[in-house]
Amino acid sequence: MRYLNACRRRAGCRGAFPIHRAHISDHMDSLTQAVLGAGIQGTLLGRAQGRKALLYGGLLATLPDLDVLMHYPDPVSLMTYHRGFSHSIFVLTALAAVLAGLVRKKWPKAPYSGARLFLTLFLVLVTHPILDAFTVYGTQLFWPLARIPESWSAVFIIDPVYTLPLAAAVLGAALFGCTRRARRALAAALVFSTVYLGVSLAGRWHAERQVTQALRAQGVQPLALLATPMPFNTLLWRVIAKDGQGQYYEAVSGWLDRGPPEMLALPLHLPLRAILDGVALHERLRWFTNDWLRYDALGDALVVTDLRMGVAGYYTFRFVMAERGSDGAWQAITPRRWPSGRGGWPQMRLLLARIFDSGAPLPLADWAAHAVVPGPTP
Repeated sequence: MRYLNACRRRAGCRGAFPIHRAHISDHMDSLTQAVLGAGIQGTLLGRAQGRKALLYGGLLATLPDLDVLMHYPDPVSLMTYHRGFSHSIFVLTALAAVLAGLVRKKWPKAPYSGARLFLTLFLVLVTHPILDAFTVYGTQLFWPLARIPESWSAVFIIDPVYTLPLAAAVLGAALFGCTRRARRALAAALVFSTVYLGVSLAGRWHAERQVTQALRAQGVQPLALLATPMPFNTLLWRVIAKDGQGQYYEAVSGWLDRGPPEMLALPLHLPLRAILDGVALHERLRWFTNDWLRYDALGDALVVTDLRMGVAGYYTFRFVMAERGSDGAWQAITPRRWPSGRGGWPQMRLLLARIFDSGAPLPLADWAAHAVVPGPTP
């Protein structure tokens, strides 16, 4: 996620709804990747490598994110090429084989087999993009195949329930050594984290099912749905749905809800999409987001919004992709970031309260109004 902070710096984005800064924060996400890699290598090679296994695994697990060092000329390219070749399971499998061969050549008498070494390096590397694919952002797991990026949308990018048990087990192994008991604790934390991902997928399925039923009760047949967990938990879900009539629905559903999901219908403004017909970066953005895009003419700017991340009115990724000249004609431009707005603790407090009390609805309509405020051009 360092990429996203770089994106903000290069594009000059002026802040965002704090609960969505988690989408663009790198520290906890990097920590999660590091402790996952450390846990895997500590479990499989800790007996032979000791504490060094934790260090090696932690460093190797963050290797795929080195693509953030690459320069791109605009924020759309920056967004859509991240989690690309460096997150491909094909590339990382080959890299694991090369690294295993080099290690065996350097230390031929190491007290573990080449197969065990390869398996360890393979798991440390490929679990990074697989874990990324469990978020909504989009990960090109099968690069160079031209598949829509994997976006399983089961966990928020920072989830303490996933990270903290792994971090505790790794810290214990670092303090007391990779003893048999420590390796068992690492293995248990890995099993727990894996099961948690499965439960999170069930949470997504439940949220989408609830919203589908609620829409059908209103006579709406959704053509596409996507549920994403709200910040830091998998109990409360945001669901977006398209009705095929130029509208989408912002919905909120939770595991603990006693009533139907709360919903708000909003326009996609699809006629504006014709302005960008034939624009390569626009087509790439449609591909990358699986066409979860909204279009707004805000002043003389055509703003294209990725609906997948954020909540109504506070979307993480918004791009100016065309401008209207003095003659009223639209002209495609090199994309630049559009500010996603501001919020604060009051909004976060409402979200936290909503997890346990479905009788405390969120002010979705008030929040949605922020998406159409012209505001200053970033």
